[in-house]
Amino acid sequence: MTETVPASRKLQGDDARALLKGASRLLVAKGKKLQTFDGAALKGDDAVAAMLGPTGNLRAPTAKVGKTLVVGFSEDAYREALG
Repeated sequence: MTETVPASRKLQGDDARALLKGASRLLVAKGKKLQTFDGAALKGDDAVAAMLGPTGNLRAPTAKVGKTLVVGFSEDAYREALG
């Protein structure tokens, strides 16, 4: 299933939490830094905070690959998720 959300719709903290409910792993790219969250760490506020940019909106791009959620762009993150 593919869902496309227009850029004009701002996704925030509650949306990030909803995306995490079906995920077993989260990869967040910020510049060259890649953070990985899994297990209990997915339920914490740190995971949600990592997904949001400085304006409080969900970082782009965001993709769900199976049960892995990839937020932000990192070639390594996508390579790992698509493995």
